[in-house]
Amino acid sequence: MSQLTNHLVIFAKAPRLGTVKSRLAVDLGAVEACRLYRQMAERTIRVLSGDPRWQTYLALTPDKDAFSGFNLSAPMLARMAQGQGDLGERMDRVFKALAPGPVVIVGTDLPDINTEKVARAFKALGNHDAVIGPAGDGGYWLIGLKRRPKIASIFDNVRWSNTETLADTIGNIEREILGARIKKLEQLDDIDDIESYQKWQKKNDRNNI
Repeated sequence: MSQLTNHLVIFAKAPRLGTVKSRLAVDLGAVEACRLYRQMAERTIRVLSGDPRWQTYLALTPDKDAFSGFNLSAPMLARMAQGQGDLGERMDRVFKALAPGPVVIVGTDLPDINTEKVARAFKALGNHDAVIGPAGDGGYWLIGLKRRPKIASIFDNVRWSNTETLADTIGNIEREILGARIKKLEQLDDIDDIESYQKWQKKNDRNNI
């Protein structure tokens, strides 16, 4: 019996001025915030795509930008539109649309993400129903599902951009999967505002992503 394909989906917004990293833009300005976002996103795509352990997809929003927006060469990268709805509806659509096999979704605002962190997530799905990477703000930087058995949405009534986002999602998984086995990965902090950006700079002794 052939092994199922691992699917890695990178969720991203098209890097359009004034539409990304609005909280960073308050302190850095819209141009610099957009530049940093593009830099983080392109680094994430470059680092994670092309790894033979998984098929990588770039899921973009808005849909009209699904085939444009980033200046990079990634021939092994498949592109797809996220579709309409809130973040949960869009992630649920992706989970259900892909071919059989484990699915892991990550964002583009984690300058410290690497292939080994993603590999640990897929490894965890070998004997867990779900894997999740907590963030310090109550959300999460990664979520993955084995997708066996098939389940309804795990994102119903999740309070997004909230300190309860992680707890809401875990509660939904436990409700949908009897005896759910959930693996938590290490906590990572994404860069959403000037405080998190400066914290990352200080931690890494760097001025650029």
